[in-house]
Amino acid sequence: MRITGYRLLRTVHVWGRPVGDANGYVEAGVTEVPLVILDTDEGIAGVGMGSHHDIDRLFPAIEGEDPRSVSALYDAMLARVFKSGHGGSTFGGIGALDMALWDLKAKIADEPLWRLLGAKDRFVPGYASGLDIALTNDQLHDFYAGMADRGFSSGKLKGGRDATTDLERLGIIADALHINAVRPTLMLDANESWNLKQAVRYISRIERETDLAWIEEPLRRWDAAGHARLSASIRAAVATGENLTGLEQFRPLFDAQAVDVVQAGAVWGITHFLRVAVAAHSRDLPVSPVGLTANYAVAGAAVAIPNHLTAEIQDLGTPVGVAIDQEIQDGGIVLGTKPGAGIEVDEAAIAAHQSYGDWLTPGGPHVRSRRAGLRMMLHLGEQ
Repeated sequence: MRITGYRLLRTVHVWGRPVGDANGYVEAGVTEVPLVILDTDEGIAGVGMGSHHDIDRLFPAIEGEDPRSVSALYDAMLARVFKSGHGGSTFGGIGALDMALWDLKAKIADEPLWRLLGAKDRFVPGYASGLDIALTNDQLHDFYAGMADRGFSSGKLKGGRDATTDLERLGIIADALHINAVRPTLMLDANESWNLKQAVRYISRIERETDLAWIEEPLRRWDAAGHARLSASIRAAVATGENLTGLEQFRPLFDAQAVDVVQAGAVWGITHFLRVAVAAHSRDLPVSPVGLTANYAVAGAAVAIPNHLTAEIQDLGTPVGVAIDQEIQDGGIVLGTKPGAGIEVDEAAIAAHQSYGDWLTPGGPHVRSRRAGLRMMLHLGEQ
């Protein structure tokens, strides 16, 4: 079997609510979902999600190759962009093609991806995450109450602007999830919006009134020394890594003992997730994939590693024209048994849908706030 070509499609995810973080939000709640279809000479196609960036430059590295050689083809894509580098957006294109390759490999083997990767249990433990900074308190409660109905007992708040507000909203999440746990597990995500001392002051304020399982992306992603100092100064675990594009970018964090929960962005693909998980496991660190709505297939890899902690579940819906062979229940994901990554694309439904979305809006979460980390006052509340 040989790879013969690719097709690019775009659909949307209709969230039904504003989504975002401390850097901004998408008011319309409609975001774009790029899809990549890899074709083969035997008529089997693989589906990838995540990014279209640099696909034209990357595809020659895998064209004409046997799609089952996934690990070798992943390295061939890295080598293809050796001079300009694979970091940033290019890594998203690699991740989308990598997902399509794994989908093909599992389909050829006539097995679901999770079984191909060696998993026995197809349940993926997860936590609820509403991308919720723009939600009113009532909307916040309603979202987490709906997730509680699906068995979730842990939730992550997008915050970092005002500690008093965050404490109130963490309490709302706990109240909504209380039906499943006496003390629901709570996390806070600041999305790189603080400097070190702001983070220490802010989390110390939060921890006087509530227990945090982790603080996520408190500092800039590359600040290994800062993350290490922060972890030593607070009770909560420090979780980071979702925006690191390449295994080598984790090395400074590991060397500095700067991360307690190793995160990998699902959008970067399956091979990346597996390699990060092995590196973390060698240091006895747990791994948590972030943003499965950008690459649902990573859930199939999560159950195949020994150090998976929990996965971020952001929504109960799926992109327009995309069907996922999974069920969200019992506080996680129950993976299906269809061959491949379990993702089916209805191209006619996508073509018929008229709405458009963009995650990269000027006021959205992918545009860093101009004064992030430079504010003199972070509204810490009563001291």
